[in-house]
Amino acid sequence: MLKKALVIIDIQNDITKNYKDIIDNINTSIDWAAQNNIPVVYIRHNNLSLGTRTFKPDTKGAELASDMKIVSDNIFTKTKGNALTSEGFAEFIKENDIGEFYIAGADATACVKSTCYNMAKNGYDATVLSDCITSWDKKKIPEMLRYYESKGCKTITSNDLMAKEL
Repeated sequence: MLKKALVIIDIQNDITKNYKDIIDNINTSIDWAAQNNIPVVYIRHNNLSLGTRTFKPDTKGAELASDMKIVSDNIFTKTKGNALTSEGFAEFIKENDIGEFYIAGADATACVKSTCYNMAKNGYDATVLSDCITSWDKKKIPEMLRYYESKGCKTITSNDLMAKEL
């Protein structure tokens, strides 16, 4: 049986648009994971591009959002869309023999998309929590859910997750 982890991608202060709509669902999912001894992993994006206005390293904007529950020290930083490019996260996966992921995050069309695609491509079992993702353009969410499924990922709601037998 594959070990599981809940992965929260880019819920940071610079992601202000629309994340408030999903933060309660994310926090409920974090509680569920903690109660079921499933590691919770937080992925932060650092934007290293010159002239960037968001996710600048060592700024308040790059910090995890203060209204998100932090229940572990499993906080990893990435500089590309795909969370698997974070060396710390990749090492955490190997050390803990994790092969099944529940995914929540701030941009369904960018970092969540890239992470899900690459997880499926690398043989991991990835499930996107459909009510725990958002985007700058929320109208794109249904299209993204279809995309995730077309690449081999599953999609469920946080309520479905709570009802899941472990």
